[in-house]
Amino acid sequence: MSKKIAEGTAALVLDVKFGSGAFIQDIAASRELARTMVDLGKDAGVTTSALLTDMNTPLGLTIGNALEVRESLETLAGGGPADIRELTVALAREMLALAGQPDADVEAALDDGRAMDTWRAMISAQGGDPSAPLPTAPETHVVPAPSSGYLVTQEALPFGIGAWRLGAGRARKQDPVVASAGIELHAKPGDRVTEGQPLFTLHAEDPSRFARALEAVEGAWAIGDSAPAVGPRVVERIS
Repeated sequence: MSKKIAEGTAALVLDVKFGSGAFIQDIAASRELARTMVDLGKDAGVTTSALLTDMNTPLGLTIGNALEVRESLETLAGGGPADIRELTVALAREMLALAGQPDADVEAALDDGRAMDTWRAMISAQGGDPSAPLPTAPETHVVPAPSSGYLVTQEALPFGIGAWRLGAGRARKQDPVVASAGIELHAKPGDRVTEGQPLFTLHAEDPSRFARALEAVEGAWAIGDSAPAVGPRVVERIS
């Protein structure tokens, strides 16, 4: 919060997550954290609010640097996974409301290309190339569904650990990060899957990393006969 306040911003929206893949797994503790940060912002003269969001399952369909950038660009272009779009729209609406523009049509900006045009202009203004290709992993490993049914479980933390073991993260700050490494999901909880259908794909520079990544996600997903209840990503607003 000290860094955000020091930037001199007039308004601030925080995305405070809870669940398996979050810094704090318990929703009550995450709510307390959100309330504390909102109060800190307000005490410093910054109009602040927070959205409490569910991170028990992975957000979107990708885990890893280049994979997530690609997915973000798809969302800016009006596509992308439904939960990514839901959270993007919710955060943008909250920020616009705090900035005095509560009637701005966020979804229209995604769908008509304005969001993508703005992103391209931002990259170009900083000397970057918005058309630069993203790195792709030379090695992949597909995990198929062992049976037909509904995907009922997909725990965020084990899949995050799996992506880290593929090279997408670091244990120490001096460790290298492999931009192309990670996990691509082909189904989310609630989706109907058929036997043999790809469930997820591992991406790596070195195929020797696949075994440990598979160990990380073992038991972190399950297929059942009935579709689970899938709740919204944004659970609560704190202001």
